[in-house]
Amino acid sequence: MDALIIDDDDLMADLLETVVAGLHPDMQVAKASGFQEAMAAWKRKPADLLIVDWNLPDGSGLEIIRQVRAINKTVTIVMITGRADRDSILKAAHYHISGYISKPFKVDMLHDRLLAVLDKVAPEAEAAPPPSLESLLAEGLDTVIQLPAKTDAASVLELITRAESLSAAQLAERWQTDAALCSRLLDVANRASFRKTGKPVSTVRDAISTMGVPMALNQALGLAMDVGATLSDDLLKTPAIQYQQQAESVAREAQRVALAMGKRSTEFFTAGLLSRVGELAVLKVMDHFLRRGGELTEDEVQDALRDWAQPYGNRLKVQWLMPLELRQLIGAVHFLTRENVTQERVIMRVAALLASDDAPEAEIGRLLRHLGLENWNKKAAGSTPDEVESDQPAPDGAAPAGQEQDGEKRSDD
Repeated sequence: MDALIIDDDDLMADLLETVVAGLHPDMQVAKASGFQEAMAAWKRKPADLLIVDWNLPDGSGLEIIRQVRAINKTVTIVMITGRADRDSILKAAHYHISGYISKPFKVDMLHDRLLAVLDKVAPEAEAAPPPSLESLLAEGLDTVIQLPAKTDAASVLELITRAESLSAAQLAERWQTDAALCSRLLDVANRASFRKTGKPVSTVRDAISTMGVPMALNQALGLAMDVGATLSDDLLKTPAIQYQQQAESVAREAQRVALAMGKRSTEFFTAGLLSRVGELAVLKVMDHFLRRGGELTEDEVQDALRDWAQPYGNRLKVQWLMPLELRQLIGAVHFLTRENVTQERVIMRVAALLASDDAPEAEIGRLLRHLGLENWNKKAAGSTPDEVESDQPAPDGAAPAGQEQDGEKRSDD
């Protein structure tokens, strides 16, 4: 299935590409930024789905619809525009469009509306026999990857890059219709570690103010990693839940170690949350495979995760425009290289070991000594997470770690 997105706003086009690519396992997405480019792309390869903005730098999206409809009466066309007045809607409806969505919109609403539109054309494609899992995984690396959670991880990561310029009020307004996220924020804000006044937090804005914008963004990112409930089979749900729990555990341990080092913990928490995105993306592809009639054994699931998690994780790092520093922190969760070892990467590696049930104590102790935290783990083991967070020793002259090599090798970028 081919889709053509026509929008001259690069950020909007990228967002639409991410959402549309996640609508169907065979979706191939192309983009055009103007009237002439769009018409040339359509004539070269007519798409099954058109997403059209009204105002373009060299013409009108409505004229594109008129010309396309003159050739094809049945192609699915959705107009996404800032025009929300009745006259504009009626004018577009005259050309028998399949949907009309006004900006601004929520990502989950956009996803649901487009999915409803595609239900009219997707069944025919679903009737085709499924390709092999191997070919589906290989093809997936050449498309835009989207995790199946309603909260869009790429959008949250974009907000994280400009967290310092965002206010609690701005985030509360942006997230006010996301019931799951609002519930999560209120729950976290009312935990003992954030309740400084002894009074419960009752609004999302106050919840964000209480925990701070960076932590609120990380809570949103954590929700974006929660894909287990969207998967169709327990064979996939179980590892999805396990990977999410592992990532959250690494995030918490990284936060604790970073605080003990006197460092800002936000970026370490973020890296921990993202440490299993490759596995989650592979599980999504396998879910599409099952939905299309494929069959999988537990061994095949494990083999696919082993062989494809790293390529998919690396692809997402590029697609989501992660900065190099964040990529390196994520990579250190799985493997600590001998070259260019920094305290930050050692923090992530030791966090991964602390989060593991079977990590060797000797190795944990060795890495903690490199950080100047010889006695910290014993102290932390007898403390609650809240107590550890409030106690932030900054060891003087903590030596950078060097020449460590542990765990499964995973690429940093």
